[in-house]
Amino acid sequence: MKKIIIKVILGFIFLLNATTFFSQEIVRAKIVAKVVDNFIDIKAVAQNNDPTFKDDYSYTLFSLKKGAQGNYSRNSQSGQFSLEPGEEKELSSLKINIQKDEECKVFLFIRKDDVLISKDSTIIYAAEKEKKREVIKESNFEIKGIVVEDVITKIGKDFHDYFYQEYSNSGNQYPFIINIKEKPYFGRSSIITIEIEDQNIFEFYSKPDEEYLRSVVTAALQKINQFAIQRKLLYKNSRI
Repeated sequence: MKKIIIKVILGFIFLLNATTFFSQEIVRAKIVAKVVDNFIDIKAVAQNNDPTFKDDYSYTLFSLKKGAQGNYSRNSQSGQFSLEPGEEKELSSLKINIQKDEECKVFLFIRKDDVLISKDSTIIYAAEKEKKREVIKESNFEIKGIVVEDVITKIGKDFHDYFYQEYSNSGNQYPFIINIKEKPYFGRSSIITIEIEDQNIFEFYSKPDEEYLRSVVTAALQKINQFAIQRKLLYKNSRI
């Protein structure tokens, strides 16, 4: 029987200030993984470490599995939740099949009023024989090429698909998560926003026109590239 090796990394690097969150958090994000044969049960858990009631929090549970041939499959779940004083609650779960030479990264984000409060991440991979567990430094761990969608219309989904296709083919896999969000507007219109590290990078009004959406994708990628250049300069200056 193949053995599954799990590496857990608490707090991964993708913020400029490299802030990490641990047990001091009032509301803590926690990923719990249980291995059964070649299936991994992933549970997203929130823990209230405060003696007061917590309400109107949101979570995103996101998985990115890399197949043996280098192809990727994604799964994203999100929702709202509240916590009683001292309560630990299961928010969501994933069941992932993982085979030889495959790797899966799982991320959990907890936000309050769109501000990131806590996060956790887990790397899971399959191996024919047990390998020595490695200690991975946060400075050596970066997330690259992840796009999270939170859209509500077919237009939003189409934009995400066009964007992800162009982003994947561009050769630029940035070390930060790109969030595509959509909210209703007047009539059948909506506003689609691209956020990175809780910053609004690009925003536009949706329109059911493929040519328009593809042109907006080009403009959005240019804005993201500018953000990446500025981010890199800021990070380099902060280390001087």
